[in-house]
Amino acid sequence: MTADAPATVKCLVWDLDDTLWSGTLLEGDDPRPAEATLRTLRALDERGVLHAVASRGDHATATAHLARLGLAELFTAVEIGWGAKSASVGRVAEALGIGVDSLAFVDNDPVERAEVAAAHPRVRCYEPEAVPDFLSLPEFRPRHLTEESRRRREMYRAELGRKRAEETYEGPPGEFLASLRLELTVREAAEADFARAHELTVRTHQLNTTGRTYDLAELRQLSRSPHHRVTVAALTDVHGSYGTVGLVVTEEDDDRTVLRLLLLSCRVMSRGIGPALIGHVVRRALAEGRRPQAEFVPTDVNRAMLVNLRFAGFRPLGEATRPVPGDPLLLEFPPGAPPPAVPGHVRLLTPAGGPDA
Repeated sequence: MTADAPATVKCLVWDLDDTLWSGTLLEGDDPRPAEATLRTLRALDERGVLHAVASRGDHATATAHLARLGLAELFTAVEIGWGAKSASVGRVAEALGIGVDSLAFVDNDPVERAEVAAAHPRVRCYEPEAVPDFLSLPEFRPRHLTEESRRRREMYRAELGRKRAEETYEGPPGEFLASLRLELTVREAAEADFARAHELTVRTHQLNTTGRTYDLAELRQLSRSPHHRVTVAALTDVHGSYGTVGLVVTEEDDDRTVLRLLLLSCRVMSRGIGPALIGHVVRRALAEGRRPQAEFVPTDVNRAMLVNLRFAGFRPLGEATRPVPGDPLLLEFPPGAPPPAVPGHVRLLTPAGGPDA
């Protein structure tokens, strides 16, 4: 993306009366969206752009009408009431865990658009007449269209269900994790994975061992190299899929497997997935007769990954025990040490077979 290109819209927030549909629900109308609006709704959903509602009216009446129209499932967050639209837009961003600068807002009332724009200057505001043109605007065209982006609404709805379950759970945190029945599927990356893998390298900083980034061509080259392995990890639980949440790049020679990059989406920070994925790398290396080693490049925000490596059994080689930011630290799993066990709250799946299968 060039410096002048607009940032991609992650969520389009809709007013309802005379915007999503023509007519006013509380005045007794039976309003319906125009065909062009329906095409835009569904096409943006296919591109991974979320939909939400920020509208004035009665919540129960409006949501019931969305359900009658068969549209309720398309909207990931719904804010309907009598307060300021800007407050509703802010709550949408908070519920979805995204910045307001990644929202767009469409409303027929210029006063409402101006109120939202004044409170949130980086929210892009549109009138309903622009809706048919959204599909051709660059801000509504994600750079990469993947299977994961097509399922983004499903994953966000599952995440909202997890949050509600966690907020109402009254037992210990460990019991809540066990109740999720987490399944981590680890497999070698294929062509369909490279766009998401690249996205993870450029967006994930906190749970990232070295901070390296790889473009699509580099990932393809590494995956074809006899001396490297590119592995992706996908996570599911009782609420649904988290999507692809982890990436591992290793370099292998006759007697060593060196972890060049391991990263995890911040969405799974509290799920204890780091030890499960690091343990898999160790067990695979040992099963192949290689010494597991790992590089770690410290930054201001990634210390959690060093903690994960140390808890998995890795120890620094040589004298360096306090790495300087920017300088790599090489760690090794102690020779003769037993491989780490799979965490009890995670079921680890390796479809290709291996030490965890």
